[in-house]
Amino acid sequence: MSSRIDAADVKEIRHSESGPVVQDCPEATAAPPKMPRGARLLKAGLCAAVVSCLVASVIHVLLVFLHVAPANTVSKRYGSQINGWVFPFFEQNWRLFAPDPESVNRQILARSAHTESDGSVRVSPWFDLTAVDGSAVEHHAFPSHTAQNMLRRAWSGYADSHGGDDSVRTERAVMMRKYLANIAADRLAAHEGGPFDFVQLRVVTRPVAAPGSAVGDRPPKPSENRLLPWWKVTRHAK
Repeated sequence: MSSRIDAADVKEIRHSESGPVVQDCPEATAAPPKMPRGARLLKAGLCAAVVSCLVASVIHVLLVFLHVAPANTVSKRYGSQINGWVFPFFEQNWRLFAPDPESVNRQILARSAHTESDGSVRVSPWFDLTAVDGSAVEHHAFPSHTAQNMLRRAWSGYADSHGGDDSVRTERAVMMRKYLANIAADRLAAHEGGPFDFVQLRVVTRPVAAPGSAVGDRPPKPSENRLLPWWKVTRHAK
């Protein structure tokens, strides 16, 4: 009798020293409920949209970086693809590492022409578009972005896409010519008030005088006086 008690005691002690044994109960763990199909599709679509936005953002930053960075092997090889992405909505006029400040002043003038009912052609005097922008910027604490950059950027884009012979070779050149002609037509219409059918621009380029040079009140001699061809525009009248 005593030996049975001792054996039982020993068995209980060994059981307590080893700790309780926890057995898994298969009936206690239930499978999580499945999401409805519509919710799964919505979640998958949301994940796909986020990934697409991230990829597009990375590609956009990379292409803009190659556009503003100094010329390299990649930008030379894929220049048409880079320009196709950047222009016209993401155009940049600054460069990394090597800023190129303006060394010339450009005066952009415009005039219009209208064919009268008797066949005669009436040509208006030259109108200084740059002077209008300058007066809108001068003495203004918060000048308009349009007054500061629209005409200048339009001319820069035209000069870059046309070169020096005003020949149209690309779709971008056609777009920049129409853009510059529309700016000139709108401003001439606001200034003159009469109808016209053609516009012409003249760009006078003068070098920026060196600091401390004794030039007096005389402006520097023009380094370029470029006369653009007549452009047909939609009939304007105010």
